[in-house]
Formats: sequence, structure tokens, C-alpha cells
Amino acid sequence: MRLLCCLAALLVLALQHQCHGLLLPLTNTLLSSLRGANDTATPVHHLLRSSSLRSAARHGRHRARRSPPPPHGGRHRQLSLPLSPGSDYTLSLSVGPASAAAPVSLFLDTGSDLVWFPCAPFTCMLCEGKPTPSPGHSRPPQPPPPDSRRVPCASLLCSAAHASAPPSDLCAAAGCPLEDIETGSCRGASHACPPLYYAYGDGSLVAHLRRGRVGLGARASSVAVDNFTFACAHTALGEPVGVAGFGRGPLSLPGQLAPQLSGRFSYCLVSHSFRADRLIRPSPLILGRSPDAGGGGLGAAAEADGFVYTPLLHNPKHPYFYSVALEAVSVGATRIQARPELARVDRAGNGGMVVDSGTTFTMLPNETYARVVEAFARAMAAAGFARAERAEEQTGLTPCYHYAAASDRGVPPLALHFRGNATVALPRRNYFMGFKSEEAAGAERKDDVGCLMLMNGGDASGEEGDGPAGTLGNFQQQGFEVVYDVDAGRVGFARRRCTDLWDSLSRR
Repeated sequence: MRLLCCLAALLVLALQHQCHGLLLPLTNTLLSSLRGANDTATPVHHLLRSSSLRSAARHGRHRARRSPPPPHGGRHRQLSLPLSPGSDYTLSLSVGPASAAAPVSLFLDTGSDLVWFPCAPFTCMLCEGKPTPSPGHSRPPQPPPPDSRRVPCASLLCSAAHASAPPSDLCAAAGCPLEDIETGSCRGASHACPPLYYAYGDGSLVAHLRRGRVGLGARASSVAVDNFTFACAHTALGEPVGVAGFGRGPLSLPGQLAPQLSGRFSYCLVSHSFRADRLIRPSPLILGRSPDAGGGGLGAAAEADGFVYTPLLHNPKHPYFYSVALEAVSVGATRIQARPELARVDRAGNGGMVVDSGTTFTMLPNETYARVVEAFARAMAAAGFARAERAEEQTGLTPCYHYAAASDRGVPPLALHFRGNATVALPRRNYFMGFKSEEAAGAERKDDVGCLMLMNGGDASGEEGDGPAGTLGNFQQQGFEVVYDVDAGRVGFARRRCTDLWDSLSRR
């Protein structure tokens, strides 16, 4: 009878995981960025400028032309990682044996499919001034977890990490004898997967694939994976912090979990408007989000609880991207047809809009962006708002206006229209944010201004490179539960009070 009770308890726990998923907290790096080196408040326009530059750089790396292969038969893979100067949201994992597990903080990135972190000895060149999850409190890199081991060169995961290179090539590079290559006997630490060289627009790293225990969550319902594959980086250029890749692929964090946790996950980003007092509670990340969990996990049907879904587009060159089709943008009563590239992905991997946790502001192709700005500016002028050119210079965003929160009735509504009749009407604070702007350098007077929080992503049809035509940034995703339903091949959006969702799920 005692054995039956234990089995019943385990079954209940498994069903709870399957129905409600595994809840993890996401921390916004804004909490550390809002305070300067002398514990003085960082001006909001400085944060906006930094975020706009980071968004433009990340989108540019998405669209960067792949560099030629390195000489002497070496291999590298250029991915769209938030590596310089970093993403906006972090999550904590534990690595190593349960008795001596060490915590690591990683940037959450839905635009890549690899989990990696620095391992001692670690050398990071040109990393001064790069943001870290908790400046002044972050742990120095630790040696590779003692229970971990190198991944064999013949492993399919080794091949996946090396851009699907044949295992025979990888084992030859690892020094495996020909007779062992022919018989498939290249195994063990002596014939480990060759080091990975990752090159990015403004940084790179060298890492080894390892396999060991990784823990998720700090509650009684936490999950540990004993044979999780990750990369230990020992040398990096401009890359001081690791990444938890959540993209589609066998090496991603969701891709290595049990089926009830891997096929569907969601997050709900707490709306902050660059104010630390709005980030007291974390943003919930839910692995294994049940399709009938509803807003509080109480069993309401997803569609009946506010979700709208748009299908995922297949990207043959960047399969880890969550690409969707943006068909139009509405500004007030004006519906603007999006560039055709935003609604399709061609054989070379060009086009579509990537739903991305690592880019702050949404990027639109030049023509679509210009038409949105034109319609927005026309409506703002009709409502009597005057341009604030100084704020545009300070933030890198445009257009900006002299604006007070009490006068927001004249700001036109804005909505995104995705394939599948999925309309996402953005709250005003998600696309037009008011803040205090210094009128001149050193001036004591600060003006009330507001800026359109969308950006020009450049020419989507030019010869500058390949990649997505647009990016849906995390600032526009605030206040929505965004569900990545990999099993059903779709992404869903539902308006939520993310702090309430965290409170509801964390009490379970």
C-alpha cells in the first residue's frame, strides 16, 4: 500500500507538470542598468539610447551576410545571439551534481538554439563595460561542472552544433583513426567533439560541448536533466555572459526537456516603461504551458481566454527562428499593408518577422516603417502635438513629441495584423512612452516628451545580406503572454496582467 501511495504521489506531480508547466522567474537587466556607478539614477533617455542602439545592432546581425568558412577546413557558425551588449531578460539555472550545484545566470534568447556559459579558465577580450546580470554580485566563471563530460565527435548533437557537419568529418578533426571512423567506434573523451568557433558581428567565442546535470527552478516542483548538452566557453571576444537558447533545435533548452515540457512554453513580460519600481516581481516563464491552462492555469480554453494565434513560417537557413507573417499595421483608422518580405520566407532564409526576446524595440523594413511614421505623425499633428527634436537626438528614436500623460487621448491606437486573422492591439505604453527629457546638456529643466517606440530596420529587399525582414521586440511584447506552441506550429498572444499571472502560478 505504501508503494502504491508513493506511485500515486509521483503521478500527481507529473500531471501537475503536464497541466500547468514549470514556472521560472525572468529578471530584467534594467534593474541594474537604472542605477549608475555612483548609485545615481540613470536618465531614461540614456537607457532608451542604449536600447535603440542594441536593437539596431542585433537586427543588423540577424540580417548580416554569413562570412566565408575559415581556412584549413575549420568550421564556424554565425548565429543571432544577444552577445553584445546583451539581452534584456535573464534566467538562472544550476549546473553540476545536486550536492554541489552552482548557479549560472544566462540571457534568455528565442533567436538561438544553444545553451552556453563561461567556464574557467575564461579569458574575455574587450569585455570591459559590457553589462552583466548583476554587476558587482555575479560569480566569476567556474571550472566545467565536475560531473560533466565532453560530447563524443560521433554524437548527433555534435553534428548539430557544427552546422550539420557529417560525424565522419568531425571525428577526423578530433584525431580519430580511420578504422574507428569507418566502424563508428570514435567514442569517449579521447575523441571528443571538436571545439566550436562562433563568430558574430562584433564578437566571438570558442567553446566545448559537454553533457551533465542542469537544474531548472528552485521550488519542490523543479526539474533536473542529467544528460543536458551545453557549451563551456573558455575564450571570448566581447562576450562576458552566457545565453540560454530557446529557439527551435535539438540543442535549445526546451528541445532537451521531456516532451510534456518541450513542446510549448510561454512568458509574460512585466510592463516597466524603464521604471525600476514596476519590476519588483519577476516576469513568469512557463515551460510546458498547457494549451488549456488559460490566464491562471485554471482550465479555461486558450482561445476563449484571449489568445490569438498566427502560424510559424519555416526558415530553411535559420531553422531556430520563430518567424511569423506580418501582413499589416494599423495606425488609427489607417491600415498600412506591410512589405511582402514580412509575410514570407524564401529558400535563402530571407524574410518574415522574428518574434524575439533578445531585441528591445520592434524593427520594421524601411518602407513599412516610413509609412507607419507618416500616418502616426499626421495623427499627432492633427491632435496638436509639437515635435521634440532634442529628445530624438538623445534617444535615437523618432518621432518624439512634447507630451504629457494627461494629454494621451490624441495618441492614435496602433495594432499589428498577423496571418491567420491574428490582430494584436498594442497598449499605448508599448508603442508610445512618455518620459522626462533634459532640454540641453547640464540643464536642470526637464520636459515632458514621448517617443514612438518602433525603429527602422533598413531595406528588406536590398543586397546587404539575408535574414528576417523584421523583428518583434520584447518592449512591444510587454503585458502579453506570448506562447510558443512548437507542437502546433504557431505563436499566440493574449493580454495579461503579468504580475497577477506570476502571483497566481507561484502559489501553486
